[in-house]
Amino acid sequence: MPSFDIVSEIDMSELKNAIDNANRELATRFDFRGVKASFEITNDVAKLSAEHDSQLRQLVDMLRTNLIKRGVDSRAMDPETPNHTGKTWTQVIKFKEGVDQPTAKKLVKLIKDNKMKVQVAVQGEQLRVTGKKRDDLQAVMTLVKGTELDQGFQFNNFRD
Repeated sequence: MPSFDIVSEIDMSELKNAIDNANRELATRFDFRGVKASFEITNDVAKLSAEHDSQLRQLVDMLRTNLIKRGVDSRAMDPETPNHTGKTWTQVIKFKEGVDQPTAKKLVKLIKDNKMKVQVAVQGEQLRVTGKKRDDLQAVMTLVKGTELDQGFQFNNFRD
């Protein structure tokens, strides 16, 4: 019986490359000359710091642009509220990995509401979709790609 998995993963090496590219772009930008601004990454958390909140928003846009260039889905970004301490503004951005329970329930409901002839099972942080025909599974893939959830999805482990 054909099946595939719906997952939400981030390529950490591409994430680090995107942050390195953003740091290089930051060093060459004219509007950031003489300004203490930086990108830092530890594990799957990015820390942005700047001297002003408008500069911090520009840093977030720079990071989002570089993520898109590197092929990382920018919907995986989960920015927290900016903190102002003394002279600097900092913002922590976490990156979502895995399909959480509410999102998994929404996906299962979406697939069942469209009367697809497949079975969906939640397995931890991924969903396993099985069906009798490959065409049914491909229809589920296009349906999931077309949804506007706050997370990017990948399809792994397609077995025929």
